[in-house]
Amino acid sequence: MAEIGANWPWLKAYPPGVDWHGGIPDEPVHRLLDDAARRFGDRPCLDFLGKGYTYAEVGALVRRAAKGFAALGVGKGTCVGLMLPNSPYYVIAYYAVLAAGGTVVNFNPLYAPPEIRHLVEDSGVEVMLTLDLREHYALLAPLLDHSRIRKLVLCPMADILPTGKSLLYRLLKRADIARWPRDGAHLAFADLIANDGEMAAVPVEPARDLAVLQYTGGTTGVPKGAMLTHRNLVANARQCLAWFPDMDPGRERVLAVLPFFHVFAMTVALNLSIACGSEIVLLPRFEIKSLLAAIRRKRPTTMPGVPTLFTAIYAHPDAARIDLTSIKSCISGGAPLPLEVKHKFEAATGCTVVEGYGLSETSPVVACNPLRGVNKPGSVGLPVPGTIVEIVSVEDPARAMPQGERGEVVVRGPQVMAGYWRKPEATAEVLSEGRLRTGDVGYLDDEGYLFLVDRIKDIIIAGGYKIYPRNVEEAIYQHPKVAECIVLSVSDPYRGQTVKAYVAPVAGASLDETELRAFLKDKLSPIEMPKLFEFRDSLPKTLIGKPSKKALIEEEARRAACAPPP
Repeated sequence: MAEIGANWPWLKAYPPGVDWHGGIPDEPVHRLLDDAARRFGDRPCLDFLGKGYTYAEVGALVRRAAKGFAALGVGKGTCVGLMLPNSPYYVIAYYAVLAAGGTVVNFNPLYAPPEIRHLVEDSGVEVMLTLDLREHYALLAPLLDHSRIRKLVLCPMADILPTGKSLLYRLLKRADIARWPRDGAHLAFADLIANDGEMAAVPVEPARDLAVLQYTGGTTGVPKGAMLTHRNLVANARQCLAWFPDMDPGRERVLAVLPFFHVFAMTVALNLSIACGSEIVLLPRFEIKSLLAAIRRKRPTTMPGVPTLFTAIYAHPDAARIDLTSIKSCISGGAPLPLEVKHKFEAATGCTVVEGYGLSETSPVVACNPLRGVNKPGSVGLPVPGTIVEIVSVEDPARAMPQGERGEVVVRGPQVMAGYWRKPEATAEVLSEGRLRTGDVGYLDDEGYLFLVDRIKDIIIAGGYKIYPRNVEEAIYQHPKVAECIVLSVSDPYRGQTVKAYVAPVAGASLDETELRAFLKDKLSPIEMPKLFEFRDSLPKTLIGKPSKKALIEEEARRAACAPPP
């Protein structure tokens, strides 16, 4: 726990009912489900496209899967890969691997084969789970003979659908279902759980034992596995639960459209929901009509999201005909939340949207605006309980910056990772005595609210001046015709670097460079004003739906490589 007696500035602004000094229990992650199954056994736990599971049913399936994993040799130090969409399979396998003593390694099903191969080799995954879809199986089958994977568990999609949908799926999607050999390397999920679920509890040391390897890459470099312990993940779930004291245990319905293999959803849509005994409405992918249908059918009370998700909902033509008022609150993460998006979504639903901040290395939540208290425009909020945020000099991390001045954001707290998997040098660069250098530039105001300026590596230096892309993006977002924007640095023969803005107008709107420049004239200095604009119908997205700066950087690199010499 952080220093009890320290006079941190955020303590005077802390929301009512939230104790920054509150203790974090030392317990394994799977105990969250055990406790929920005991308290809320007959309450709904999961809804998958209309098929429901109670907490008692999920708890029993987890125990059987855990015994099945143990029979496969999963124990302390065994890495198990989950390449699964949001589904009962993911939830059951996630908690079962942890109950068996193993470590979960999350895989994005949309990864390219070289990315999957790298993660498999780096993590040393021995057992892998995926759907019985041909496209998923084709990614993993070749690795059975060329990696440490010794068992591939196939999870039939048809088995988790309601009866009518299951029959149609088997009939209409027959060509999409993988054919796989019945040999020692393959196992059906039904066979994994074909046991009584009775096994001795595996002892877990929450502060030492790894629960999840969460790979993170950013815009540069080879992906690194953030080592998240049981304590890290339980702490972050408990911190979030404390941060939202109005959550009603056993009564909330959480719409989970963000994928669980992303750390934000894993904590806020899965672990937090389970800790509160919420019903989780699972959507296997983002598709706006299915999302709106789920809202109409299940009337969720909360929905973790990213700004583009909120925009997609309120901007859809059908949104006006759907009652969205069941949604009481939403936490936004993954990308900066434009005020225009916040206000329009709140107007459409009557809910409160709060912006938070986090990293894969912090499990992920570091700070969040309060539901009850002041939401400061442009701020990502106050540090969650037990978390210390400091601002240090970018040039000299040993020197603390005065209050209100910009510097690198440094984080301490029980949710900070143990380090990067098998990368001691990379760990030493960012982590020292529990203090994590985030690579983000920001400042704290006099009440301890954190304001982010930009990523250190994204700062544009043009003609000796520092330009923060986020400042430029926020100015562009003020234009009512702008739906999405990304600001990047591109090479410039005179200034070294210059500012380029990619802009996607709202659907049906007409916007050009002349109009946007005129709008920005009194909002940006001449040095900040983009020298280049590129207008598109939409911007590339990451899988959780935020505009992808990485994709545009790669585009610019390809353009530069193909450009004729000067």
